Amino acid sequence: MAAPEARISEVRARAFSVPTEGPEGDGTLTWTATTLVVVQVTAGGLTGIGYTYADASAAAVVDGVLADCLDGCDAMDVSACWLSMRRRLRNVGVAGVAATAMSAVDTALWDLKARLLDLPLGVLLGRVRDNVPIYGSGGFTNLSDDDLARQLEAWVRRDGCRWVKMKIGADPGRDPHRMRIARRAIGNAALFIDANGAFTPREALHMACAAADLDVRWFEEPVSSDDLAGLCFVRDHAPPMMDIAAGEYGFDPGYFQKMLAAGSVDVLQADATRCLGITGFLQAATLAEVHHIPLSAHCAPALHAAIGVSVPNLRHLEWFADHVRIEAMLFDGAPTPHAGAVSPPTGRPGLGLALKEADAERFAARVPA
Repeated sequence: MAAPEARISEVRARAFSVPTEGPEGDGTLTWTATTLVVVQVTAGGLTGIGYTYADASAAAVVDGVLADCLDGCDAMDVSACWLSMRRRLRNVGVAGVAATAMSAVDTALWDLKARLLDLPLGVLLGRVRDNVPIYGSGGFTNLSDDDLARQLEAWVRRDGCRWVKMKIGADPGRDPHRMRIARRAIGNAALFIDANGAFTPREALHMACAAADLDVRWFEEPVSSDDLAGLCFVRDHAPPMMDIAAGEYGFDPGYFQKMLAAGSVDVLQADATRCLGITGFLQAATLAEVHHIPLSAHCAPALHAAIGVSVPNLRHLEWFADHVRIEAMLFDGAPTPHAGAVSPPTGRPGLGLALKEADAERFAARVPA
């Protein structure tokens, strides 16, 4: 049967700024709100949805250069649309805000194509599993000891997570104490730590050795993810049972290729809301598979649950506290954990998500011209 042709008639973006429940901090930053940019692409009488966590200016990139280059294109030809957007952004600069904008549009195109075919996205891409394992993620550096313990323990007890992750690096002198609090709270579950690039290579190695005594199994961004030599140093000298992970700030396939070719990580991270969308995420997964490295999905759990069922080398996805709360608030169809895993909505085409318009409008943010 011939695929339906559906010419794109509208591409639009909106930004929403959602306050956090309290200040949140990691090894290098603190914040009090998170901005979600939602893109809708219409063709053939249906509308696909995509989103990214980025500055509100990403919406202006969508409404300007990207909407212009996609006008009248066939929504079924997602690869052609992806190439057109990437070429159009050449002089704008693909990395950063432009990449997040393109990521949201690409995701909306995949969602739209699946809707036009009346298929769940996982079926369109080809499922290899029914659900995706998650690890609880938060443990912000500004939490009290009691709040840290409660948050991490709930992911294990309530959601069945086998792994939980906490932030470190803002106050390295207290981090061993905080890790001991976490270890007591989670029992036999695996403990992950994330420094968000706060350390030098030697500082990171010192922390890794201290963390090994608490059976920490994952050290994320011990140094800047741009410091491939530093990541290699930490990976080469870290305790043998501790995985070194990075990649969440990858904006294009070339970034992942360089990281993998350098031997910088045990686990590659990728984020479909940053790495040029679902198309870019699948490219990152293929690169990781070629290098015999597992992939982990960074944040945006409602989106990655829908993709993750189709990625053979996906180890798990990040059940990030901030994004879990926002997606449950603003999207109908956001997943809920069961026995440490999530599944995309069944019986719904595409991502299975719908924006709760009235709820989202309360958080509408101004988009820079």
